[in-house]
Amino acid sequence: MSINKPRDVQILPIGTDTTVLRSRSWSRLRFEIEYALAKGTTANSYLIHGDKIALIDPPGETFTEIYLEALQQRFDIKAIDYVIIGHVNPNRAATLKLLLKLAPQITFVASNPGAKNLRGLLDNPDLQLIVMRGEETLDLGKGHHLQFIPTPNPRYADELCTYDPQTEILYTDKLFGAHICGDQVFDEGWETINEDRRYYFDCLMAPHARQVETALEKLADFPARLYATGHGPLVRYGLIELTKAYRDWSQQQTSADLTVALIYASAYGNTATLAQAIARGITKAGVAVESINCEFTDPEDIRAAVEKGAGFIIGSPTLGGHAPTPVQTALGIVLSTATNNKLAGVFGSFGWSGEAVDLIEGKLKDAGYQFGFDTIRVKFKPNDVTLQLCEEAGTDFAQALKKARKVRAQSVPATTVEQAVGRIVNSLCVVTAKEGEISSAMLASWVVQASFNPPGLTIAVAKERAVETLTHTGNQFVLNILKEGNHLGLMKHFLKPFGPAQDRFAGVDFTEAENGAPILNDALAYLECSVQNRLESGDHWLVYATIKNGKVLNQDGVTAVHHRKSASHY
Repeated sequence: MSINKPRDVQILPIGTDTTVLRSRSWSRLRFEIEYALAKGTTANSYLIHGDKIALIDPPGETFTEIYLEALQQRFDIKAIDYVIIGHVNPNRAATLKLLLKLAPQITFVASNPGAKNLRGLLDNPDLQLIVMRGEETLDLGKGHHLQFIPTPNPRYADELCTYDPQTEILYTDKLFGAHICGDQVFDEGWETINEDRRYYFDCLMAPHARQVETALEKLADFPARLYATGHGPLVRYGLIELTKAYRDWSQQQTSADLTVALIYASAYGNTATLAQAIARGITKAGVAVESINCEFTDPEDIRAAVEKGAGFIIGSPTLGGHAPTPVQTALGIVLSTATNNKLAGVFGSFGWSGEAVDLIEGKLKDAGYQFGFDTIRVKFKPNDVTLQLCEEAGTDFAQALKKARKVRAQSVPATTVEQAVGRIVNSLCVVTAKEGEISSAMLASWVVQASFNPPGLTIAVAKERAVETLTHTGNQFVLNILKEGNHLGLMKHFLKPFGPAQDRFAGVDFTEAENGAPILNDALAYLECSVQNRLESGDHWLVYATIKNGKVLNQDGVTAVHHRKSASHY
């Protein structure tokens, strides 16, 4: 899905005295779950040129060279007075250090936690800093009297939004973004990127929906005509709808009746990356996550989240052979608060030995806790396979929490409506998909032809299915239609529980389709499909795909069908 084009910087005016510099990566930027759709991304930076000049959010080290070159070609870098930082990410250090070397007159503007991070990151005793706690303003002249809104969350404790009343532009940093790269600066035709915005929200915002709701309440006081986002298209045309969507999506999380406390600390960002992937797996299964960075969270808030949660997961790096002090403190709170009938999980990243993960696992086992997934240990930086493992582990954890409730629900006799809906007959199929090193499959029966020209079909995919990640717009898959009489073997194989990132095709006879997905050789027929769009339908995604190729493998066979007695389960 990625486009093989060189990185570049797109520079355009977006308002009075205001310019955007969009550093563009046309291919996947990093191995983090938020970039998994592989549509590239933009790192958006902004320059406001009043009587004084402010530069907002210079990008990370991936773009340092091309960004600073573009900046110097268009502007006098030595005339910049302020650099405003929405959040201090370690990968911005290279850009900020070089910028400071080229323009030592710069004064940095950040939130209080951001200022502390900047001092540690830049290690410059002469660093000029202004701390914005929410009441302070910055007058650039020509009506650009900037206001600042701290919007912290567990992942970005230093998050700071900026509002310019002159242009009515709200600089939202991580909020309202999307990882898409293209020539389109604004969100014309915004409906076409709703899926990308939702995926971005689910990855970055859903684990701390309560803080997102607080941020939305704060931002409502600032009348904006444009959201100047940190990533993707700037939000102009769909501003009202996207703001409402953020409220609705957040409400879905905060009103969930099952929650998991996800507690972690991260030394170099790797453990946080794992936490994000686990959280994604939990939330897609319909269970809410209370994400807690224990380095920045009050012990009483940790205690409250653990008491409320149906389960908890702890993640830690290893520093000097030990877990960091905030993790040890959090572990003590968990052991003194959580009854041992609550489900537990442990994960962590490390450079060499990983003693912290073993320590936490041992303490929890000794206390009698049951684990929702096998402990995850990752050496150095995660890759695609690691992220798949973490996401599926999170989903398994959520499904374990839901299992008892689901069993109780199924013990209740089906209603007349459920009985009637259950009489809809469907063909039995297996959806198979592969992209890069990631592959998955699922047994499917909710499949319907949807169009003649082009030939197309729809498949209902439960949000918690592992293959769901491979059914976004632009993805490709194979629909294998099973044959009556020899379908039981394949049906049993793909119905059995698989461990996180376990090979679904071990022991299965298959060949590779043109789109890379497996064709099951014992199927009646197969169709090679390309996802065109999807619609959120309750607890499923309704995926519409066009058919690119296909073949009947057994001309004498008939399609296996699935009969149900109730519509409350498959």
